[in-house]
Amino acid sequence: MANTTLTISSKNYSSWSLRGWLLTKFSGLPFEEIVMPIDDPAARAELLLLSPSILVPCLFHDGIKIWDTMAIAEYLNELKPEAALLPKDVRARAHCRSICGEMHSGFGSLRSALPMNLKAHFPGFKVWARAQSDIDRIVTIWSECLKQYGGPFLFGERSAADAMYAPVVTRFVTYDVKLDPEIVEYGQRIMALPEMQQWIADAQQEVEEIDELDVEF
Repeated sequence: MANTTLTISSKNYSSWSLRGWLLTKFSGLPFEEIVMPIDDPAARAELLLLSPSILVPCLFHDGIKIWDTMAIAEYLNELKPEAALLPKDVRARAHCRSICGEMHSGFGSLRSALPMNLKAHFPGFKVWARAQSDIDRIVTIWSECLKQYGGPFLFGERSAADAMYAPVVTRFVTYDVKLDPEIVEYGQRIMALPEMQQWIADAQQEVEEIDELDVEF
């Protein structure tokens, strides 16, 4: 086995896989991917939000196994401090941890109503009230961070926060969510990252599909 591996699931559907993959890419730590097929019952249940996100992503490095996305972020920040996944300033670092934690544990209505699906596009998608409340909160977080730290990313330089919210950016594109220009521009910066472009290109090549996530509902 390679010294460092990252186990992920579908690049089209798995938001948690994208977060862990971006964190590892941003850190600069070389790794090999291990991809779980979506026809694996456990992986499928996870993608359909029928089980906790405990299978992927899972980072294996120097005999150490880390399977929670926030734990991966903290581990990589310790391992590669020069990558600045967390800001160096203690106040900014606390703020970054807080909004990452909010993404990690919250926004359940958004997750269920607007599942990640990079190959799909639903113009004019109807967003119901609960999911809209999640969207409003996320937009507030982004607006406050961009104003406080001056952009172009949430904490000025690219950080763990951008990795944690990147799947939301893709959801806003997939479901044609109407946003203010400042928020649209931030999303465009995330989508234009070389790492995101690589992930999206790989997702487009996936042949496996989950019917439940490929329909407008």
